[in-house]
Amino acid sequence: MSWDAKDVALLKKLWAAGQSASQIARRLACSRNAVCGRLTRLGLKRGHKSPTAKPKIRPVPKRGPALLAACAHPVAKKVSRKAVGRQPKKFSKSQLYAMLADAVRNTG
Repeated sequence: MSWDAKDVALLKKLWAAGQSASQIARRLACSRNAVCGRLTRLGLKRGHKSPTAKPKIRPVPKRGPALLAACAHPVAKKVSRKAVGRQPKKFSKSQLYAMLADAVRNTG
């Protein structure tokens, strides 16, 4: 898409008003990626930062030798025995008889 001064002015106005890149793209009849690229090249950003922009890093507490020795042998994970809730396969009578006949033949 070729951007003229009118389109860039409208882009800046809509972005400042808080519209999303998708909404602006629909208004300008272009792709969302074209809008995002133009915003990047213009250096326009939103005022808020994502929660992961500056994570708080906490120091790791120091452990004594007794605690480290206890962690030397990891304990096996506890596995849940809950029923998943799967539905059993439904077989017709003839399929069940065929499976039974195969089982009888294979035990022979």
